[in-house]
Amino acid sequence: MTAVGPVGCPCGSGLAYDECCGPVVRNERPADTAEELMRSRYTAYALGDVDHVFRSWHPATRPDELDQLPRLDWTGLEIVETVDGGPGDDHGVVEFRASYAGGVLHERSRFTRRAGRWVYLDGITSEE
Repeated sequence: MTAVGPVGCPCGSGLAYDECCGPVVRNERPADTAEELMRSRYTAYALGDVDHVFRSWHPATRPDELDQLPRLDWTGLEIVETVDGGPGDDHGVVEFRASYAGGVLHERSRFTRRAGRWVYLDGITSEE
C-alpha cells in the first residue's frame, strides 16, 4: 500500500492528495471528468481503497463482490489519451499506463455517466 504524504497525490498530478483525488476517493464529491475518476481509481488501487473502486464501477460490469484489490506496488501513472469525458459529456475514454514494481498495465478505459456521476464501464488491457 502506498502512503499518502505531503509529496503529492499517488496519481502523479503534482497536487496534494487532499487537493486532488482525496475528496473523490473519500466520496466527498463526484469526479468532474472521466480522467479525474480514472486518476482517483488509480489512487484507490495504490492505497488499497476497495470501497472507492467498487463504488466507481458501473454495476452492469463490476463483480458482485470486491473484497480486496491486487497487492501491487503501484509506482506511477501516465495518461496517454483522453477522448471526451468532460463536464458536459456523457461518455469518455481514458487510455493510460499504470506502472507497478515488475511491469506496466496499459488500458484503454471507457467511462459513462450514471445518475449524473462518472463511473468506470470497462477497458481493454495489456501488460507491457
